[in-house]
Amino acid sequence: MNANSPEATPRPEQAAPGTAAAPGRIVLLTTSHRVAPGLLSWPAWQALHAADQVLCADGTHPQLPYLREAGITVDEASPAAQELVDACAGGRTVVVVATGEGEPALTDGLARLAGTGRVDMPELELLPASYDLPGARLLDLVQVMDRIRAECPWSSRQTHKGLAKYGIEEAYELVEAIEEGDRDELREELGDVLLQVVFHARIAEEDLEAPFSIDDVAGGIVAKLIHRHPHVFGDETATTPEEVKEHWLRTKAVEKQRTSVTEGIPLGQPGLALAAKLASRARTANLDIPLPPVEGIGYDLLALAVRAESEGVDPEAALRAAARAYRDAIRETEGGDRRA
Repeated sequence: MNANSPEATPRPEQAAPGTAAAPGRIVLLTTSHRVAPGLLSWPAWQALHAADQVLCADGTHPQLPYLREAGITVDEASPAAQELVDACAGGRTVVVVATGEGEPALTDGLARLAGTGRVDMPELELLPASYDLPGARLLDLVQVMDRIRAECPWSSRQTHKGLAKYGIEEAYELVEAIEEGDRDELREELGDVLLQVVFHARIAEEDLEAPFSIDDVAGGIVAKLIHRHPHVFGDETATTPEEVKEHWLRTKAVEKQRTSVTEGIPLGQPGLALAAKLASRARTANLDIPLPPVEGIGYDLLALAVRAESEGVDPEAALRAAARAYRDAIRETEGGDRRA
């Protein structure tokens, strides 16, 4: 037998004759349902092969077929805390393959036994056998959305058009959270925006003519980001934000094959943002476009938006900040009137 194989891992020594029995060892093995079954860490395989007994309360646990294929005998059992302690008597090692809930009843029971001070407790070890990668909780969101779409009377009837207004609302609430500097609110609003993306992608799966999934959405944006960042994923060089923007616009122009810098600008966005975006496109393209020589409030606002963009100021954000100050002044005046 290879000395480095898991089968060669030394087992806990049995108690010597005439001495107190060694209390043994309990290993609680946890796995992530977001990682493919069978992909366990090397310490986990070592513990499983070296164990005197392996237990699992769930006979349908997704890891069991892979453990048995590896030659590990798994007993379907859900022992109480005292029974598990007894099973470790004589220096035995028992591995418990935890279910999705993490065996809270068993761990609580072991904690109570240890707290009495009257039980010679085995060594207790929590051994994560697989870890979530960054972004793994997105898989949970996709699964939850699948179930909601299938079972919720409201969600199952929604369409892209019906949800459109919520996308606008959530985007504005996200902007407000950013401007207010509320970190908790920012995290929540980012989740609400993410929900809109996943919801629309789930609806899109059901389209009979041109279905697509959340994986298609993610794959598309990944490909776009790589293609538009040749200075990161390719051989080009960019050392300043301006050079990055030039790369982006040049690549985008080739992709879209547009004949005007105004193409792709959504005309339904707020007026100040629209005016600033048009000015930005013209300035980036080195187009010297005079403002329309027309008088009126609209053209005055257009001139202010163009001026703000040229000075690096977001006119929408600037106006919102001014509006909040105006709101505070109104409230202060209202409070003074009430006190009077």
